[in-house]
Amino acid sequence: MNNKNMRFTEDKQVQRIAENIYLLIAPQRGQFPYCHGFLFTGNRNILIDAGADEDLILRIDREIGIDSLVISHSHPDHIRRWFVLNHRKLLLPAETPDSVYDLNLLGERFTGTRERGIRWADVIGKTLGLKPLREPDGRYSHGDIFDIGTARIEAIHAPGHLDDHYCFFEHLTGTLICTDIDFSSFGPWYGNPEGKIKPFMESVVRIMSIPYSRVCTSHKLPHEGDASGRFSAFLAAFGRQKQEVYDFLGSGKTLHEIAEGSPFYKNKFMDAVIQYAFEEHMAGENLALLVEEGLVAVEGGVFVPVK
Repeated sequence: MNNKNMRFTEDKQVQRIAENIYLLIAPQRGQFPYCHGFLFTGNRNILIDAGADEDLILRIDREIGIDSLVISHSHPDHIRRWFVLNHRKLLLPAETPDSVYDLNLLGERFTGTRERGIRWADVIGKTLGLKPLREPDGRYSHGDIFDIGTARIEAIHAPGHLDDHYCFFEHLTGTLICTDIDFSSFGPWYGNPEGKIKPFMESVVRIMSIPYSRVCTSHKLPHEGDASGRFSAFLAAFGRQKQEVYDFLGSGKTLHEIAEGSPFYKNKFMDAVIQYAFEEHMAGENLALLVEEGLVAVEGGVFVPVK
């Protein structure tokens, strides 16, 4: 399909980022459970992620035809409305496991146990209106380039947030899409069993070294020019989160007590059981670092600050 001369309606939901690159602005300013989409137009039209409004995705597809949907990673806000493009080419990361074909298994992957996984599918799946992914038409890997004539989009594997998490760099315009390296006030999120602080930090350092002209994330509006301050603040947030876990210990707490106390979500997540799973893993990641650094000792299952 050749869409070079086709046009679609630009409005408050569609923001031009650069030549042939558009931001599909999601509801709630792109915050979870939504995420912004990135549309590239050329001799093939590519949409990265399906977390924007369903009607908007359908309208763009109707007006110009979206040839391929590229999923950056398998978190629910990024796959949310993939099925409205079920008739189009679906491309997944090489690292995405088969659990995406079953919401209970996807929930288990994200929460760590079968019981929690069923609850995740019931709560998150139903709330977001998720549907299991189908077998993709293709897989992409680190270094692969989507060349659509008007854009050359390189896939960059960036684990730590999730094993199948990818960022993208468009070479002709210098547009960097760092997906869930997202500069949010919450800070880095690594609440699934695959979430790992050290690889996440390494990914951020690699991504910020790319010679970009602008930076786009899945949950913020694009930033023109130098974003080193934003990247540095995002990296510093790892340290802030570790300090918050340390301070939360008081004279000593078990991991269960920390997770129940909810230092990250402040008990504001939509479901207490799923929140506990996320808190447990994120706190555990930070406690492992604190123990490694000699700042915390473990005494009979209790994490105690070293004085």
